[in-house]
Amino acid sequence: MEEEIYYTTVVFKVKAPKEKKGDSTIYYAEVKPEEAASTVPNGEAAGCSRYRVLACVGVGILCVLLVAGIGSIIYLDMELNEQRANHDYITAEKDKLIVEKSLLEQETRNLSRVAENLNRTLEFILTFDTFPVNEYCPEKKCQPCPKEWILFKEKCYLFNEENAPWKTREESRKFCQTKKADLVVVDNLQEQEFISNHTKYYYDSFHGYWIGLEKTKDKYWVWVDGRKDTLGYWINNGAGPYALFIPGRNLTASWAPVYHTFLNKFICENDPLIWSI
Repeated sequence: MEEEIYYTTVVFKVKAPKEKKGDSTIYYAEVKPEEAASTVPNGEAAGCSRYRVLACVGVGILCVLLVAGIGSIIYLDMELNEQRANHDYITAEKDKLIVEKSLLEQETRNLSRVAENLNRTLEFILTFDTFPVNEYCPEKKCQPCPKEWILFKEKCYLFNEENAPWKTREESRKFCQTKKADLVVVDNLQEQEFISNHTKYYYDSFHGYWIGLEKTKDKYWVWVDGRKDTLGYWINNGAGPYALFIPGRNLTASWAPVYHTFLNKFICENDPLIWSI
Protein backbone atom coordinates (compact mmCIF):
# COMPACT_ATOMS: atom_id res chain seq x y z
CA MET A 1 0.00 0.00 0.00
CA GLU A 2 1.45 3.37 -0.99
CA GLU A 3 2.36 5.85 1.75
CA GLU A 4 0.29 8.94 2.10
CA ILE A 5 2.17 12.16 1.45
CA TYR A 6 1.13 15.43 3.09
CA TYR A 7 2.32 18.80 1.82
CA THR A 8 2.70 21.85 4.12
CA THR A 9 3.15 25.50 3.41
CA VAL A 10 5.52 27.43 5.66
CA VAL A 11 4.59 31.06 6.10
CA PHE A 12 6.98 33.37 7.84
CA LYS A 13 5.46 36.42 9.55
CA VAL A 14 7.69 39.25 10.35
CA LYS A 15 6.55 41.64 13.02
CA ALA A 16 7.51 45.22 12.74
CA PRO A 17 10.37 46.05 15.07
CA LYS A 18 9.62 48.05 18.14
CA GLU A 19 11.63 51.12 18.98
CA LYS A 20 12.79 49.61 22.11
CA LYS A 21 16.41 49.14 22.34
CA GLY A 22 17.79 45.85 22.81
CA ASP A 23 14.73 44.00 21.38
CA SER A 24 15.76 41.16 19.19
CA THR A 25 13.95 40.24 16.07
CA ILE A 26 11.63 37.22 16.48
CA TYR A 27 10.47 35.15 13.53
CA TYR A 28 7.32 33.05 13.59
CA ALA A 29 6.65 30.21 11.26
CA GLU A 30 3.14 28.96 10.71
CA VAL A 31 2.86 25.55 9.23
CA LYS A 32 -0.50 24.86 7.60
CA PRO A 33 -1.14 21.36 6.40
CA GLU A 34 -2.55 21.10 2.93
CA GLU A 35 -5.59 19.09 2.35
CA ALA A 36 -4.86 15.50 1.54
CA ALA A 37 -4.72 14.89 -2.12
CA SER A 38 -7.26 12.45 -3.48
CA THR A 39 -5.98 8.90 -3.40
CA VAL A 40 -7.92 7.98 -6.60
CA PRO A 41 -6.58 9.25 -9.86
CA ASN A 42 -8.94 11.21 -12.06
CA GLY A 43 -8.90 8.48 -14.73
CA GLU A 44 -9.87 5.81 -12.27
CA ALA A 45 -12.68 7.96 -10.90
CA ALA A 46 -14.08 8.41 -14.39
CA GLY A 47 -13.85 4.70 -15.00
CA CYS A 48 -15.80 3.92 -11.84
CA SER A 49 -18.46 6.37 -12.86
CA ARG A 50 -18.80 4.67 -16.26
CA TYR A 51 -19.03 1.26 -14.59
CA ARG A 52 -21.78 2.51 -12.31
CA VAL A 53 -23.70 3.84 -15.29
CA LEU A 54 -23.26 0.59 -17.19
CA ALA A 55 -24.27 -1.38 -14.11
CA CYS A 56 -27.37 0.74 -13.70
CA VAL A 57 -28.23 0.34 -17.37
CA GLY A 58 -27.69 -3.41 -17.14
CA VAL A 59 -29.87 -3.67 -14.07
CA GLY A 60 -32.54 -1.63 -15.82
CA ILE A 61 -32.41 -3.86 -18.86
CA LEU A 62 -32.62 -6.96 -16.64
CA CYS A 63 -35.63 -5.47 -14.87
CA VAL A 64 -37.31 -4.74 -18.20
CA LEU A 65 -36.55 -8.26 -19.41
CA LEU A 66 -37.77 -9.72 -16.14
CA VAL A 67 -41.03 -7.77 -16.33
CA ALA A 68 -41.41 -8.75 -19.99
CA GLY A 69 -40.70 -12.39 -19.12
CA ILE A 70 -43.23 -12.39 -16.30
CA GLY A 71 -45.78 -10.77 -18.58
CA SER A 72 -45.08 -13.36 -21.27
CA ILE A 73 -45.43 -16.20 -18.77
CA ILE A 74 -48.75 -14.81 -17.54
CA TYR A 75 -49.96 -14.39 -21.13
CA LEU A 76 -48.84 -17.88 -22.12
CA ASP A 77 -50.45 -19.32 -19.00
CA MET A 78 -53.71 -17.59 -19.88
CA GLU A 79 -53.48 -18.86 -23.44
CA LEU A 80 -52.70 -22.36 -22.20
CA ASN A 81 -55.66 -22.31 -19.83
CA GLU A 82 -57.90 -21.10 -22.64
CA GLN A 83 -56.61 -23.85 -24.93
CA ARG A 84 -57.17 -26.41 -22.21
CA ALA A 85 -60.70 -25.15 -21.73
CA ASN A 86 -61.28 -25.31 -25.50
CA HIS A 87 -59.77 -28.81 -25.61
CA ASP A 88 -62.02 -29.98 -22.76
CA TYR A 89 -65.03 -28.47 -24.49
CA ILE A 90 -64.14 -30.08 -27.82
CA THR A 91 -63.51 -33.42 -26.10
CA ALA A 92 -66.86 -33.21 -24.32
CA GLU A 93 -68.61 -32.34 -27.57
CA LYS A 94 -66.81 -35.19 -29.34
CA ASP A 95 -67.89 -37.68 -26.66
CA LYS A 96 -71.43 -36.33 -26.90
CA LEU A 97 -71.42 -36.78 -30.68
CA ILE A 98 -70.08 -40.33 -30.30
CA VAL A 99 -72.91 -41.19 -27.90
CA GLU A 100 -75.49 -39.58 -30.18
CA LYS A 101 -74.04 -41.43 -33.17
CA SER A 102 -74.25 -44.72 -31.29
CA LEU A 103 -77.86 -44.02 -30.33
CA LEU A 104 -78.74 -43.10 -33.90
CA GLU A 105 -77.11 -46.26 -35.22
CA GLN A 106 -79.05 -48.34 -32.69
CA GLU A 107 -82.26 -46.56 -33.61
CA THR A 108 -81.52 -47.14 -37.30
CA ARG A 109 -81.00 -50.85 -36.65
CA ASN A 110 -84.25 -51.00 -34.69
CA LEU A 111 -86.14 -49.23 -37.46
CA SER A 112 -84.61 -51.58 -40.03
CA ARG A 113 -85.76 -54.59 -38.02
CA VAL A 114 -89.22 -53.09 -37.64
CA ALA A 115 -89.43 -52.52 -41.38
CA GLU A 116 -88.18 -56.04 -42.07
CA ASN A 117 -90.69 -57.54 -39.65
CA LEU A 118 -93.52 -55.52 -41.17
CA ASN A 119 -92.56 -56.82 -44.59
CA ARG A 120 -92.56 -60.39 -43.25
CA THR A 121 -95.97 -59.83 -41.69
CA LEU A 122 -97.33 -58.47 -44.95
CA GLU A 123 -95.89 -61.39 -46.91
CA PHE A 124 -97.43 -63.82 -44.44
CA ILE A 125 -100.85 -62.17 -44.66
CA LEU A 126 -100.72 -62.29 -48.45
CA THR A 127 -100.34 -66.08 -48.36
CA PHE A 128 -104.01 -66.26 -47.30
CA ASP A 129 -106.86 -65.82 -49.71
CA THR A 130 -108.89 -64.73 -46.72
CA PHE A 131 -106.85 -63.78 -43.69
CA PRO A 132 -108.29 -65.34 -40.46
CA VAL A 133 -108.48 -62.15 -38.44
CA ASN A 134 -110.35 -63.70 -35.53
CA GLU A 135 -107.68 -66.34 -35.05
CA TYR A 136 -104.71 -63.96 -35.10
CA CYS A 137 -106.32 -60.81 -33.73
CA PRO A 138 -108.97 -61.71 -31.16
CA GLU A 139 -110.64 -58.65 -29.68
CA LYS A 140 -108.73 -56.56 -32.26
CA LYS A 141 -105.38 -57.29 -30.60
CA CYS A 142 -103.05 -59.13 -32.95
CA GLN A 143 -100.67 -61.76 -31.61
CA PRO A 144 -97.82 -63.78 -33.18
CA CYS A 145 -99.65 -67.09 -33.28
CA PRO A 146 -103.29 -68.12 -33.81
CA LYS A 147 -105.42 -69.50 -31.01
CA GLU A 148 -104.21 -72.80 -29.53
CA TRP A 149 -100.78 -72.40 -31.15
CA ILE A 150 -97.63 -72.02 -29.04
CA LEU A 151 -94.80 -69.58 -29.78
CA PHE A 152 -91.23 -70.85 -29.41
CA LYS A 153 -88.12 -69.12 -30.83
CA GLU A 154 -90.01 -67.23 -33.54
CA LYS A 155 -92.02 -70.24 -34.62
CA CYS A 156 -95.62 -71.19 -33.97
CA TYR A 157 -96.51 -74.80 -33.10
CA LEU A 158 -99.82 -76.64 -33.07
CA PHE A 159 -99.88 -79.93 -31.17
CA ASN A 160 -102.88 -81.84 -32.42
CA GLU A 161 -104.57 -83.57 -29.50
CA GLU A 162 -107.83 -84.64 -31.11
CA ASN A 163 -109.35 -87.92 -30.11
CA ALA A 164 -109.46 -90.88 -32.44
CA PRO A 165 -109.82 -91.40 -35.26
CA TRP A 166 -106.44 -89.86 -35.85
CA LYS A 167 -104.92 -89.07 -39.21
CA THR A 168 -102.56 -90.61 -41.72
CA ARG A 169 -99.38 -88.84 -42.60
CA GLU A 170 -100.89 -87.25 -45.76
CA GLU A 171 -104.04 -86.17 -43.92
CA SER A 172 -101.97 -84.59 -41.16
CA ARG A 173 -99.83 -82.64 -43.60
CA LYS A 174 -102.85 -81.41 -45.54
CA PHE A 175 -104.42 -80.18 -42.32
CA CYS A 176 -101.27 -78.17 -41.53
CA GLN A 177 -101.19 -76.76 -45.04
CA THR A 178 -104.75 -75.46 -44.71
CA LYS A 179 -103.38 -73.35 -41.87
CA LYS A 180 -100.58 -72.04 -44.12
CA ALA A 181 -98.20 -74.26 -42.13
CA ASP A 182 -96.54 -77.68 -42.53
CA LEU A 183 -95.43 -80.61 -40.43
CA VAL A 184 -92.75 -79.62 -37.93
CA VAL A 185 -89.07 -79.46 -38.91
CA VAL A 186 -86.71 -80.12 -36.00
CA ASP A 187 -83.58 -77.96 -36.28
CA ASN A 188 -81.75 -78.72 -33.04
CA LEU A 189 -81.85 -80.40 -29.65
CA GLN A 190 -83.55 -77.39 -28.01
CA GLU A 191 -86.47 -77.67 -30.40
CA GLN A 192 -86.54 -81.44 -29.85
CA GLU A 193 -86.78 -80.81 -26.11
CA PHE A 194 -89.57 -78.27 -26.63
CA ILE A 195 -91.55 -80.83 -28.63
CA SER A 196 -90.96 -83.48 -25.99
CA ASN A 197 -92.27 -81.15 -23.28
CA HIS A 198 -95.52 -80.55 -25.18
CA THR A 199 -96.37 -84.11 -26.22
CA LYS A 200 -97.67 -86.95 -24.11
CA TYR A 201 -98.13 -90.69 -24.22
CA TYR A 202 -101.45 -91.93 -25.66
CA TYR A 203 -102.93 -95.26 -26.61
CA ASP A 204 -99.69 -97.31 -26.68
CA SER A 205 -95.91 -96.97 -27.01
CA PHE A 206 -96.05 -97.22 -30.82
CA HIS A 207 -98.27 -94.21 -31.38
CA GLY A 208 -96.85 -90.74 -31.58
CA TYR A 209 -96.91 -87.50 -33.58
CA TRP A 210 -96.18 -87.07 -37.27
CA ILE A 211 -93.21 -84.81 -38.04
CA GLY A 212 -92.07 -83.46 -41.41
CA LEU A 213 -89.34 -86.02 -42.13
CA GLU A 214 -89.40 -88.62 -44.90
CA LYS A 215 -87.01 -90.92 -46.77
CA THR A 216 -86.20 -90.29 -50.41
CA LYS A 217 -85.58 -92.87 -53.11
CA ASP A 218 -81.86 -92.35 -52.51
CA LYS A 219 -82.36 -93.50 -48.91
CA TYR A 220 -81.76 -89.99 -47.47
CA TRP A 221 -83.95 -88.58 -44.73
CA VAL A 222 -85.16 -85.15 -45.83
CA TRP A 223 -87.36 -82.56 -44.13
CA VAL A 224 -90.40 -81.04 -45.83
CA ASP A 225 -88.43 -77.82 -46.43
CA GLY A 226 -85.91 -79.75 -48.54
CA ARG A 227 -83.03 -79.98 -46.07
CA LYS A 228 -81.29 -83.24 -45.27
CA ASP A 229 -81.54 -84.39 -41.68
CA THR A 230 -78.29 -84.21 -39.69
CA LEU A 231 -79.66 -85.08 -36.23
CA GLY A 232 -80.70 -88.69 -36.55
CA TYR A 233 -82.67 -89.05 -33.29
CA TRP A 234 -83.86 -92.56 -34.21
CA ILE A 235 -85.13 -95.29 -31.93
CA ASN A 236 -84.39 -98.05 -34.47
CA ASN A 237 -83.91 -98.58 -38.16
CA GLY A 238 -87.42 -99.53 -39.17
CA ALA A 239 -88.67 -100.01 -42.69
CA GLY A 240 -91.14 -97.17 -42.94
CA PRO A 241 -90.34 -94.08 -45.07
CA TYR A 242 -91.94 -91.52 -42.70
CA ALA A 243 -90.91 -90.31 -39.25
CA LEU A 244 -93.01 -90.39 -36.11
CA PHE A 245 -92.09 -88.69 -32.85
CA ILE A 246 -92.70 -91.05 -29.92
CA PRO A 247 -93.32 -89.14 -26.64
CA GLY A 248 -91.69 -90.13 -23.38
CA ARG A 249 -88.49 -91.41 -24.99
CA ASN A 250 -84.90 -90.25 -24.75
CA LEU A 251 -84.45 -86.91 -26.55
CA THR A 252 -81.85 -88.29 -28.92
CA ALA A 253 -83.72 -91.56 -29.52
CA SER A 254 -87.39 -90.74 -30.05
CA TRP A 255 -88.02 -90.99 -33.83
CA ALA A 256 -89.54 -94.09 -35.33
CA PRO A 257 -89.71 -94.85 -39.09
CA VAL A 258 -93.25 -95.96 -39.96
CA TYR A 259 -95.61 -96.24 -42.92
CA HIS A 260 -97.90 -93.38 -43.94
CA THR A 261 -101.15 -95.30 -43.34
CA PHE A 262 -100.49 -95.53 -39.62
CA LEU A 263 -102.96 -93.25 -37.79
CA ASN A 264 -101.44 -90.78 -35.34
CA LYS A 265 -101.57 -87.29 -33.97
CA PHE A 266 -99.33 -84.63 -35.54
CA ILE A 267 -97.43 -81.34 -35.01
CA CYS A 268 -97.76 -78.31 -37.30
CA GLU A 269 -95.20 -75.51 -37.52
CA ASN A 270 -95.55 -72.03 -38.99
CA ASP A 271 -93.96 -68.58 -39.01
CA PRO A 272 -95.47 -66.01 -36.64
CA LEU A 273 -97.63 -63.13 -37.79
CA ILE A 274 -95.74 -60.63 -35.64
CA TRP A 275 -91.94 -60.82 -35.42
CA SER A 276 -90.13 -59.65 -32.32
CA ILE A 277 -87.63 -56.78 -32.58
